[in-house]
Amino acid sequence: MNVEYINPFIQASRSVLKTTVNMEISVGKVYLKTAPYSSNYIAIMIGLMGKLKGQVIINMDKPMASKIASGMMMGMPVNELDEISKSAVAEAANMILGNAATIFYNQGIEIEITPPSLIMGENMLISTPKMKIICVPLIICSGGTIELDIAAI
Repeated sequence: MNVEYINPFIQASRSVLKTTVNMEISVGKVYLKTAPYSSNYIAIMIGLMGKLKGQVIINMDKPMASKIASGMMMGMPVNELDEISKSAVAEAANMILGNAATIFYNQGIEIEITPPSLIMGENMLISTPKMKIICVPLIICSGGTIELDIAAI
């Protein structure tokens, strides 16, 4: 995967998290993951089609998912991840990938994204056969981390 393809995902993440859930981020050290790898408690998977083929997996723990859901729901406290709050977290991921697709399009690279799939649980292993996984840690300035795992051919 071309490293230049990482920047639109970072730019879209920064924009959506700032404007939608009022979170400032910095980017941690980008690294390669080897499949299968363990996931935090929440993983949102969105497929990529077109010039880029693969998937983006957004990993986070339960407290981070609650913060994002609360931000998406105008600051309403989220103590438990019910169906509405899970839907809000999945929509935030969908917005990030939608914005990234727009950035790519403006660069002359057409991609399409699939609807998000949210999975949650303990001791999850994620495998992306035949794809390298580039992990971009998004460090939330108010505390916590979101892992943006980009697996593309």
